[in-house]
Amino acid sequence: MISIGRTLISTEIFDKQFVCDLSACKGQCCIDGESGAPLNEDELEKLDEVIDEVRPYMRKEGLEAIEKDGLYEVDMDGDYVTPLVNGEECAYVNFDEKGIAKCAIENAYNEGKTKWKKPISCHLYPIRIKELKDFDALNYHHWPICEAACTLGQSLSVEVFRFLKEPLIRKYGVDWYGELEKAHVAYLEYKKGKG
Repeated sequence: MISIGRTLISTEIFDKQFVCDLSACKGQCCIDGESGAPLNEDELEKLDEVIDEVRPYMRKEGLEAIEKDGLYEVDMDGDYVTPLVNGEECAYVNFDEKGIAKCAIENAYNEGKTKWKKPISCHLYPIRIKELKDFDALNYHHWPICEAACTLGQSLSVEVFRFLKEPLIRKYGVDWYGELEKAHVAYLEYKKGKG
């Protein structure tokens, strides 16, 4: 583990390579899973603020789900999550002409309708953050549906933390990310010394 400020980071984000390959996986991470996308408490208010701009990008099924269940719900673990359509895909998912899952929230953002891109848990995937009392624990999440992303990441030699530079800066800031890059260099030196 690497410690930076109030974060503890798994070295897997340095060791693993990853680049989303939507042509292969079709955005399956927005469809599979036991519950919707995790939401921070401050994101509940953001959803309330942007929903009118997001609605035009949503499918009928998603609109029906948020009408029935609300903009968010509480899962079995007591965490806030996005609602699902029939227990499957996220209510905020739409599909492009190739059948690739897209985020209605992000679509609205990309077209300049909102200033909120999407839930940070989605933006940071495959990193999952566990917020504990004194620190955040950042871990790499292994999921078989992301095998194509691992293969593409290896072919391009892109580590998880580099692939997720934008959302990591969004969450923790530029200075923190600079410290993460320094930690990566030190980690590589450490590994070289052990080898």
